[in-house]
Amino acid sequence: MHPVHRSGLLLLALLVTSASAAAAQSDPALERARKLLRSVPLIDGHNDLAWEIRESKTAPMDVAAYDLRTRTAGHTDLERLKAGQVGAQFWSIYVPGEVKDSGYARIQLEQFDIARRFIARYPERLALALTAADIEREFKRGRVASLLGMEGGHVIENSLGTLRSYYDLGARYMTLTHNVTLDWADAALDSTRHDGLTDFGREVVREMNRLGMLVDLSHVSPATMSDALDVTQAPVIFSHSSARALTEHPRNVPDSILQRLPKNGGVVMVTFVPAFVSNEVAQYEKRETEENKRISAEVADTAEVSRRMEQWSAANPRPQATLAQVADHIEHVRKVAGVDHVGLGSDFDGITNVPVGLEDVSTFPQLFAELIRRGWSDDDLRKLAGRNVLRVLQEAERTSERLRKERQPSTMTIGPVATPMSP
Repeated sequence: MHPVHRSGLLLLALLVTSASAAAAQSDPALERARKLLRSVPLIDGHNDLAWEIRESKTAPMDVAAYDLRTRTAGHTDLERLKAGQVGAQFWSIYVPGEVKDSGYARIQLEQFDIARRFIARYPERLALALTAADIEREFKRGRVASLLGMEGGHVIENSLGTLRSYYDLGARYMTLTHNVTLDWADAALDSTRHDGLTDFGREVVREMNRLGMLVDLSHVSPATMSDALDVTQAPVIFSHSSARALTEHPRNVPDSILQRLPKNGGVVMVTFVPAFVSNEVAQYEKRETEENKRISAEVADTAEVSRRMEQWSAANPRPQATLAQVADHIEHVRKVAGVDHVGLGSDFDGITNVPVGLEDVSTFPQLFAELIRRGWSDDDLRKLAGRNVLRVLQEAERTSERLRKERQPSTMTIGPVATPMSP
């Protein structure tokens, strides 16, 4: 290379470096947030990448084609995980509660397969994690500790043996319901049939405690939340919910439940779902649903329904949630439940719309910068980032160790066992 050219490139590099340093210094809160997240694993409670891969429009279920080393169409890839300083991720292995084709187990096992394959495909950046100690070890190694969380208790098909098999495959939490009420638990967005948990539902919670699987109360009704808190011997989580006092949405957590968390030790992992953090978005989506029902009742042709809904949407622009509103929910959970009982559960790749300022997994530091501007201490921010969830995992592991010594795996069934017919 010509010496003059080399000198010019060196000068350009120095100018770029100086500009970057100046930009960082211009936002000391963001720089402080990034420094803090280098000291503690940021644990996100819910990311639907496995379902995003399954539903890919170009190569459904093809883990190799959905290349995380490149910029993906969704919210998640390796470069953006690094920029967001994500230290540990609960990858949701979700199965819709409405699926009826061949039972839920086939799809659930396929979701285990997709998640475990994409974790194994990038060993330089991702590592399967099963315990709190795994998270801390992988954080020190610079890899994203990757845990698996099942979304919806329908996948156990009323069988505790199936629950145990899923634990052995690596599931470390289970959301008791998704959006469909089960034979043993009421969901938040469906009809109330049991006023919470049935006797079998309570046994599901006990068996999860014995296994060391976290009881996830996102998606369940308030009565189910209350019953689970009555039964559980280990801390619970809400993997992706926000505060109902701020946004009146059935998926959010009432203050009456938040007030019980200190005794239980659990954590609400505040979510970024726009309708859960913004009253304006929640009301918009309610009107949108009502309009869709009205048009569908008048018109049989689905294409015409879609056309009319597009017209309605054009005439009724969707409001946007904001990063500041997410921070408001975090602060409300801290105010009511305490700073030891709040975490983060983004729901990235499980949502189409995102809050302004929280567009993908790279944006977590900006949320911490906002809380720094609001006066949060470094110690409280470390609790929010990951220490609270690490404590919950550790306590669940200790509870499991004790309960496994006290009782055998449960053989309870939901009803009479069918007698096989004679050949």
